[in-house]
Amino acid sequence: MNISALLTSVGINTGVCLVLLSLYSILRKQPSNVNVYFGRRLAPGCSRRSDPFCFERFVPSTSWIVKAWETSEEEIYGTGGMDAVVFLRIVVFSIRIFSIAVVICLFLVLPVNYYGQEMRHKKIPLESLEVFTIENVKEGSKWLWAHCLALYIITCSACILLYFEYKSITKMRLERITRSPPNPSHFTVLIRAIPRSSQETYSDSVKNFFTKYHSSSYLSHQMVYRCGRVQKLMSDAEKMYMIFKDASLEPNCKPSLMQHGLCGAPTNSFTIISSEMDNVRAKSCFGHMDLATIKKECAAAFVFFKTRYAATVTAEVLQSSNPMLWVTDMAPEPHDVYWSNLCIPYRQLWIRKIGTLVAAIAFVLVFLIPITFVQGLTQLDQLQQTFPFLRGLLKKKYMNQLVTGYLPSVILILALYTVPPIMMLFSAVEGSISRSGRKKSACCKVLYFTIWNVFFVNVFTGSVISQLNVFSSVKDIPAQLAKAVPRQASFFMTYVLTSGWASLSCEVMQVFALFCNLVKRFILRIKDDFSHCPLSFPYHTEVPRLLLFGFLGFTCSIFTPLILPFLLIYFALAYLVYKNQILNVYITKYESGGQFWPIALNTTIFSLVLSQVIALGVFGIKKSSVASGFTIPLIICTLLFNEYCRQRFLPTFKNNAAEVLIEMDRKDELCGRMEKTYRDLRTVYCQFTATSHELCRCGCLNHHGDGKSIPDWEKLNPGLIHPTLGRLPLPGIKVIGWLSLFLSFQARNKAN
Repeated sequence: MNISALLTSVGINTGVCLVLLSLYSILRKQPSNVNVYFGRRLAPGCSRRSDPFCFERFVPSTSWIVKAWETSEEEIYGTGGMDAVVFLRIVVFSIRIFSIAVVICLFLVLPVNYYGQEMRHKKIPLESLEVFTIENVKEGSKWLWAHCLALYIITCSACILLYFEYKSITKMRLERITRSPPNPSHFTVLIRAIPRSSQETYSDSVKNFFTKYHSSSYLSHQMVYRCGRVQKLMSDAEKMYMIFKDASLEPNCKPSLMQHGLCGAPTNSFTIISSEMDNVRAKSCFGHMDLATIKKECAAAFVFFKTRYAATVTAEVLQSSNPMLWVTDMAPEPHDVYWSNLCIPYRQLWIRKIGTLVAAIAFVLVFLIPITFVQGLTQLDQLQQTFPFLRGLLKKKYMNQLVTGYLPSVILILALYTVPPIMMLFSAVEGSISRSGRKKSACCKVLYFTIWNVFFVNVFTGSVISQLNVFSSVKDIPAQLAKAVPRQASFFMTYVLTSGWASLSCEVMQVFALFCNLVKRFILRIKDDFSHCPLSFPYHTEVPRLLLFGFLGFTCSIFTPLILPFLLIYFALAYLVYKNQILNVYITKYESGGQFWPIALNTTIFSLVLSQVIALGVFGIKKSSVASGFTIPLIICTLLFNEYCRQRFLPTFKNNAAEVLIEMDRKDELCGRMEKTYRDLRTVYCQFTATSHELCRCGCLNHHGDGKSIPDWEKLNPGLIHPTLGRLPLPGIKVIGWLSLFLSFQARNKAN
């Protein structure tokens, strides 16, 4: 691949970015797209602003860029939480380190590579990319000290920046714990693997166990009920049947809202609810039903303690001589609980983890098919030999540049879009107890998958057979990497352009959401902005993408310096785009408290060590003993720095300090906040409600002393409400009507 093919890819991607960003600046001004580009602002229930027609709405502008640039970190923290701040810290760290790398490598390493051999150079557009890589440096050259010096500067700068960022984020995490209101999860422990007893229920077992062994700190508990999809459908069907049965026995029925087409029998399953209808509240069909008869207890419970310190000690201490019973963990935050996984038997978790590992490996092997095809496109000679009918087409200069410089990365990107949903499914099957934990697990899986397939598989070779030959000789891996990484420089640069620049433009455009909005408004004729449900930030896709580009930057910086300007432009654009998305598009449903930063640090350290190992192999091939000798201490120092960070900062991301928790407990006792916290603990972990799960989150419940929850009808807007299924859209009424007709026929058959 020559410079002209690279410039073709740069031109295509630059044009795509400019068009999409200009189009975005126009579409975001249209009132019909407010739920696409301002979903976070609509989430609290703000009214939509109807702008009058004006010419300014149809002219591209940079106001969103200025707003994103001027937004401070405190505003980002208040809007997106600590995870959003940590995510942007990763972007800022990348901008800083690659700014240093650009200066060092372009002014020191690149001239050494270009003049590494005595040769007659062509014009710059006709030069091959290999001329600008370390491959062009002749063996035994004394100028290889420049590469070694650049490697030292980049590594030392990265370690210094990582240290200060880690220290700052750790301090931020501590302030989040101490300065925020009392967090219910700090007083709550999740108990799983409760032993089964024929003499008492799970609830009685939990009460007896903690009253006996934790009597001084135990407050109360709340059982977890089965809430899988099948169980939910069965429970809903049973509740509906009981309601319809009770309704058919009522002597006085109100007029029906709809009649069945076959028999014309009226039904009062749906009722018009308003704030003035007191008789509806008196006749709520669910008032006399026992929820315990419908829900089935699981071997899991939330146990509440009187102090944070007592809850932490209970979660860390082994509760039983059998480690597979009475398993304790600190509970996730209420909005972060992944309820369906709490019902999974604890003994199944290790089997599930092995199963997902096997499935992930199988998925990696299947993904070798598109990788092989992509590598065939980068190797034009082999492609012409395999498909002779393409020789005439590929002889054209423009088609040659398009196939080798742009098409491979596009195909790989399209194939990679299937990875995050599948990895999220694997993480859910594993049995994570929190949504943030599931997203963090999916983030790691996507990161490992993309690094392996985008870097290692592409670096080694494009055929499965030769890949197996490479891995049969592990000792030759450093030498293979040293030979292959500079040769794949063209693919990595085009991948950064296509997957980096263009993906950011698609992210800010929200292509899928925009398409759904157009279908909803112009085909389905739905004009309600609030029917759009804003999503949380997709950390499991965006964090791996950032870390992958950082990985490519570190491993290719001193070997192919031309990749660094493209990476720097990507991170600068990412800083503005992601800031805009956090401010306007995504909402914060839950957060992990900055748990993505240790993943970023581990990936960066791995990238540095791998780049040093590859440099060691390159210096060995180039027969530079001095450069090789200086690289070995650098590897050791990098690993020692990583171990220091693990010992100094990582424990604070896993556990809370006892002194901090005790001080917070004492402060709450002096201020008299403990009693209010105790009252909130009994109602905050809400799994089921009498109407629907959504009513619990919107606060439409009244909690009584017996622990049951009934709907507060006065807080509901007037509309069509079902006593058990909550507010239903009009298309759903027909479905429920036919279902009630089916149940009535079933009841008649049983009676006969």
